[in-house]
Amino acid sequence: MGEIVGAAIVSHVPPIVMSDEARTVIYGAVGTTLVDGLHRMRREKFDALDIDSVIVFDTHWFTTVEHILTAHERRTGIFTSSELPRGMSGHHYDMPGDPELAKRYESISNARTDTRALACDDPYLPVHYATTNLLPFLQKGDEAWLSMGVVQTGEPDDFLLAGELLGQAIRELDRKVVLLASGGLSHRFWPLKEFAQHEAAGLEHIRTPEARAADERVLAWMQQGDHAAIIDFWPEYRQHAPEAFFAHYLMMVGALGGARCTATGELFSNYESSAGTGQVHVWFDGPFAG
Repeated sequence: MGEIVGAAIVSHVPPIVMSDEARTVIYGAVGTTLVDGLHRMRREKFDALDIDSVIVFDTHWFTTVEHILTAHERRTGIFTSSELPRGMSGHHYDMPGDPELAKRYESISNARTDTRALACDDPYLPVHYATTNLLPFLQKGDEAWLSMGVVQTGEPDDFLLAGELLGQAIRELDRKVVLLASGGLSHRFWPLKEFAQHEAAGLEHIRTPEARAADERVLAWMQQGDHAAIIDFWPEYRQHAPEAFFAHYLMMVGALGGARCTATGELFSNYESSAGTGQVHVWFDGPFAG
């Protein structure tokens, strides 16, 4: 029987893959904790685990009519971001896949009438930096890396159900899996004319005091293992534009048991700002009840 051996909320912000010099220009002398946090997560968590597959809930990949999970035998190529080529250009990626797991998830989902799913192995399917930016830090070697999109027509119960069914697919196969919810907390940027004055990581740069307060509530609940409170808070939290409707978190926690999940989060970075958005790394140890 398969199991989820670890899970995390991880930030994928562009500066983490920039040069040290470029990061200093953005963050100033104080810097950022996000880079060292990912390196520490690799040393303390990933390297200690036997991992067959990593599934990234990718907040830069939006779908419309179905949940999509990559089903390639392997994805390899060169990635340049259309959003920020100045900082993410010519990055090589090489990710083995897990088609059996993707197809099992598709089969379980499409046997129902309340959700829709696709295991996609199209060779021209785009890759997004919410996945590729994690590879230099967390990819161990020959483990599979899959990406799952965010259905822009989805609601919280859709994302929770998608996670639940993904967890079922994992348990039905002989897999040890890590889930990565790749995205931020509150996610509103400063206007272009003000952007340069707010690139540092200090919390005074979070877009609004109310967004910061909401992020801090969510983060406290993560550390306490009160995932039911976070799910209940979603309608209010939505006012502060959590990245991708907070679907990355909802799918992850859905696979961990949803509102029943009591896994406590361990911080692997400070809570900090990136151009006004809330960013953090939080790890949850398995095993999980599901």
